Amino acid sequence: MSASFIVAVIGLGEAGSAIAHDLVRSGVEVRGWDPAPRGDVRQIPLVANARAAAEQAAVILNINLASVALAVARDILPVLHSGQIFADLNTAAPALKRELAALIESTGAAFVDLALMAPVPGRGLRTPALAAGSGAEAFMALFKPLGMPVMFVDHRAGSAAQRKLLRSIFMKGLAASIIESMEAASKVGCAEWMRGEITHQLVAADAALLDRLIEGSRKHAARRIEEMKAASELLTDLNVEPRISQAALGWLQELERSRNQGN
Repeated sequence: MSASFIVAVIGLGEAGSAIAHDLVRSGVEVRGWDPAPRGDVRQIPLVANARAAAEQAAVILNINLASVALAVARDILPVLHSGQIFADLNTAAPALKRELAALIESTGAAFVDLALMAPVPGRGLRTPALAAGSGAEAFMALFKPLGMPVMFVDHRAGSAAQRKLLRSIFMKGLAASIIESMEAASKVGCAEWMRGEITHQLVAADAALLDRLIEGSRKHAARRIEEMKAASELLTDLNVEPRISQAALGWLQELERSRNQGN
């Protein structure tokens, strides 16, 4: 299918270039810009600067780094106007999204806090996303027909970013705990066994397991405190820093204090 609107893609790294390529293939007029493209920019129409990309675009996709998101927004501010949609796809704190929204909306343009919820390579425009902010519904009306599985959160900038970061605590924390346990298992020569144990738990995971993890930690905190103290000592003896084990110990101690205080 083809679309009769212009999309500016500011930031042509791995994610930005993949999305830009899919937009081009969908018949969308794309104007791409990046001072130092790191992705494949073949077949992506490039322009001289960010302002040239944004000036006549219906939608501006800002896909670079959170550290430069405000600088990009300030740079293109003079050419923004009512009727445009500025979507920030960077992983950033909700406070930054709100600051961006205030800046963008001062021009009359609408702001979208767009959180990409899976790796973009291999998915491109079909990466699942959450949308929040004043322009969320208008953005969805344009991009859902192009194949983007985007879900509306609410009209508050930062809400989508907040949900993504909440999930990141779990996903990155899970990864860190796996790394810590596998590192220790490798030290004692049972890495394959540990890998099998982890795989079995992940494959068998369901809502009941989640409930057991939460409620079991509260109910059996005292016993598990001793267990994690022993686990931390084991890691120390193996010269593996017990980062996650100590964090788990801290949470169990807090749960036990709350239980004893009747909270």
